[in-house]
Amino acid sequence: MWFKNLQLYRLPQGWAAEAESFEQQLARLPLQDCGATDPRSLGWVAPRDGGSLLHSVNQQWLIALGVEDKLLPASIVKRLASERAREIEETDGRRIGRRELRELQEQMTLELLPRAFIRRRTTFAWIDRGNGWLLVDAASPAKAEEVLEHLRRSLDSLPAKVVKPLQSPSAAMTGWVAAGEAPAGFTLDQDLELRSSEKATVRYANHSLDGDEIRQHIADGKVVTRLAMTWNDRISFVLNDLLQIKRLAFLDILKEQSESQAEDADERFDIDFTLMAGEVAQLLADLMAALGGEAPAA
Repeated sequence: MWFKNLQLYRLPQGWAAEAESFEQQLARLPLQDCGATDPRSLGWVAPRDGGSLLHSVNQQWLIALGVEDKLLPASIVKRLASERAREIEETDGRRIGRRELRELQEQMTLELLPRAFIRRRTTFAWIDRGNGWLLVDAASPAKAEEVLEHLRRSLDSLPAKVVKPLQSPSAAMTGWVAAGEAPAGFTLDQDLELRSSEKATVRYANHSLDGDEIRQHIADGKVVTRLAMTWNDRISFVLNDLLQIKRLAFLDILKEQSESQAEDADERFDIDFTLMAGEVAQLLADLMAALGGEAPAA
């Protein structure tokens, strides 16, 4: 159980929920199989096969949102609707208008949905009760908001908010690269993206950040919008200007530690989750400190 991305949300100090009550509320909206004419279905699933909807280890909670989508390309619907329209025109001797064509497309969608393939995906979320974090393993904000929206529908209350640091990530990263020095506990890696106010973008991959060329881009007004970093030689990641953490990678020593301690799959799952939670909590504490701390709630 190792997250690959982090979308960060803050739970207010003092927010509390009992595990039993929390799980009962999740059970209000579990994942149901897609109906014959349903384009999608979403709901809570067990994070671990055969487990409960809420996986709890000490102060750490893990939940999972399952999503089923019917795969029905719009191009196929349009093509079949056009063929049906052509048949009607030839049979009835009349021209099909736009409104009727849209109705034919809707009709074809309903006819095809029961036969469409279903794609299932799972998005994990982790609640760090001790440190007040809600973290979603999603590459895009849209998928993270999907989890939060379903949580709000399921729970009596979820006062989660987007995290806002005192210093913007872009300004901080630009300063680190310009100075050639990372904040305490971090090192700068070799992936970088800079952008101008006119949206002109320069990207570097596997490239040293020490050259004059990069500093000249900054002098010309470009700011850093994405930067690869490593924390304490234990976790590498990419930070962007929206405070999203991507390409999260835990060094092999952590995974080897889990393998050496676990006796079976269930124990391995819990050890992985516990190790990840402890390491990421420290990483986030150091990162927020490097960004000047969090802005006070409005």
